[in-house]
Amino acid sequence: MIPILVFWLVACLSGPVIGGEELAGRASVIDGDTIEIHGMRIRLEGIDAPESRQICTERETGEPIRCGQKAAFFLADMLGEHTVACIENGRDRYQRILAHCQVDGEDVGAAMVRAGWALAFVRYSREYEAQEVEAKASGTGVWATEFVAPWEWRAARRAK
Repeated sequence: MIPILVFWLVACLSGPVIGGEELAGRASVIDGDTIEIHGMRIRLEGIDAPESRQICTERETGEPIRCGQKAAFFLADMLGEHTVACIENGRDRYQRILAHCQVDGEDVGAAMVRAGWALAFVRYSREYEAQEVEAKASGTGVWATEFVAPWEWRAARRAK
């Protein structure tokens, strides 16, 4: 009985903690606003990044760019080999964990919006509006392109 209790205790203490608690570990990037830690999908709360297949048009050259892919690459570069710490704040309709995450003390959502590779998802939160104003003013990320907001891009795809 004791070995089973010890095994259960070790398993509980070494695994991820969810339900309003911290979930931490190395993250894999799914797209510009979704990561995975310990096999759990985490949607970065308060932001919306271009979709993986979304194309934007560079203002200066008129060239198409894969802005969804660029957003994911930016996020992957930011997270690198660092430990990502997330605090769960519920689930979305796809049952992904909604969370605010940090890497080296920096809010990942704020960094994505400030860099222009995600928008403040004001339908659900106004938390990152200041970072969006900053990115738009500096013309960084998607703000250097002609683009469709990710939520509008998805809606157009569903209507087809």
